[in-house]
Amino acid sequence: MNPAQHGAAVAAETARFVATVSTTDPSTPVPSCPGWTLADLTRHTGHVHRWFTELLRRRIQQPPTSRDVDLRLPEQPAGYPDWLAESGAEAAEVFAATDLDAPMWAWGLDQHARFWVRRMLFETLVHRADAELALGLAPHIDRDLAVDGIDEFLTNLPFASFFAPLTAELRGPGRTIRFSCTDGDDDWLIGLRPDGFGLVTDHTDPRTADATVRGTAADLLLLLYGRLDRESNAFQLAGDPALLAHWFAHSAF
Repeated sequence: MNPAQHGAAVAAETARFVATVSTTDPSTPVPSCPGWTLADLTRHTGHVHRWFTELLRRRIQQPPTSRDVDLRLPEQPAGYPDWLAESGAEAAEVFAATDLDAPMWAWGLDQHARFWVRRMLFETLVHRADAELALGLAPHIDRDLAVDGIDEFLTNLPFASFFAPLTAELRGPGRTIRFSCTDGDDDWLIGLRPDGFGLVTDHTDPRTADATVRGTAADLLLLLYGRLDRESNAFQLAGDPALLAHWFAHSAF
């Protein structure tokens, strides 16, 4: 997917989120985000939109020293869905006015403005799925979107230790984990080294991974974000179970 597609998908995911929560009780618990209600989930997602939008407006070139942003949050949670829709519309305006290929500070690998659009997309998508799960609905995620989300997650996870400190423990003596799609030929190989971990881009190594997880792209994306249990029937597991346990215990995003 390209930045324009990411921007369009942010709008689509925001609309789906808003439609999901607009007629529900905002006090409904969200089991996939323990301690949160739908109101909390909606407020968080709108906060992300407005914060990332502000970063894009300012085209920051170094880590920000403050996360303060004017949320313009409604007084009552019943107003949060419309407020989230406004956040998405404001983001779309800034996307359209921004050179998304321009250099910009980002906490992940891609040091360009487009990083923030892609990040906003998957923040919105995963929390849309959280809202649906809270209401007993099965989230649908387009396969191409899920593939892009898996790639975005695994590409940036090695840089996330400042807000996901347990990732610093993802080390090992040349151990590997493979995530493979059952609904296509996409797969990702993660290498754990003594000094850290990351995607292995050289696929010429014929060795079998030390552990493998297979599932549909949508299920793998939700698994990586901790929204599904790897022991469920949705996944085929092979290799070292202790290595998989170590990964999932330390890769929470």
